[in-house]
Amino acid sequence: MTSSATDRDADHAVVIGLGLMGCDIAAIFLAGGWRVTAVEPAGGLTPERRARVRTALAQLEADPDAVAALTAVERLDAVDSASAALVVEAAPERLDLKRAFFAALDRMVPPDVPVASNASGLRITDIARDCVTRSRMANLHFFLPAHLVPGVEVVQGEHTDPSVCDRLAAIMTALGRKPIRVARDVPGFLANRIQHALMREAFAVIDQGLATAEDVDAAVRYAFGFRYIAAGPILQKELAGLETQLAAARTIYPSLCNDATPSPTLARLVAEGRLGAKGGRGFRDWPPEAVARERARCERTLLAAMRLLREADRG
Repeated sequence: MTSSATDRDADHAVVIGLGLMGCDIAAIFLAGGWRVTAVEPAGGLTPERRARVRTALAQLEADPDAVAALTAVERLDAVDSASAALVVEAAPERLDLKRAFFAALDRMVPPDVPVASNASGLRITDIARDCVTRSRMANLHFFLPAHLVPGVEVVQGEHTDPSVCDRLAAIMTALGRKPIRVARDVPGFLANRIQHALMREAFAVIDQGLATAEDVDAAVRYAFGFRYIAAGPILQKELAGLETQLAAARTIYPSLCNDATPSPTLARLVAEGRLGAKGGRGFRDWPPEAVARERARCERTLLAAMRLLREADRG
């Protein structure tokens, strides 16, 4: 399909995939007044998916009836992609599947329209490897639940034109998101690299018998992690004094976990089918009512945190 830039709908986004992440991403655009066309091979816009989008819109304090601006098709070739201002792929995390979508988008979408992947670990460089128009392809990494977590990583691939990342960041800002620029396409991008350094140590202290899973969670939520909504780790250390960080690093770093393989406890739990909430048991038992209760509590907390951040950023 082809079109000129003047024929294009400046507020039309195409979202590929209507899983949990895709529904939330669609809600972000709908809340910003965009029209969204979704591609979902597994049944299109089912009542359950429509309900999730409506709930997300309500949580964003937008009109739940904005879901009327969301249409869904089951095939990519049924989309008027030539009218889109942006395409976001949110398909399952499989390199072969994402490459297949990007190969089709490479042909279908006008070459001046940004095409982004919401991959959480796969590099956009690898996803778009064989695409002729890979210079307009980048990673736009949201965090679940996408509509409640303001941060969005904008990752520049090895072949991405930096101006494409500028456009994506501008769109995200206009939609009330906080773009996080990542200058190189490395595994885990930025946030997941930092997060997995924390997770490696979190599982290591459980392996070592230093603390229980409950105490690890409490240490993050109610101690150092509690401060992160107010100031990130670098700002915190600058406010406290970088010399204290240097002294602590010299004392603590030699004893930190530096394993290149996952935690034995984590591997054992997965091998036993103890996958957490989805399997009914992890470190804890997860009856359905506990899953619903904890997810609702987490969403309420994230909503409150999002409001606090907006107020703080307004000064």
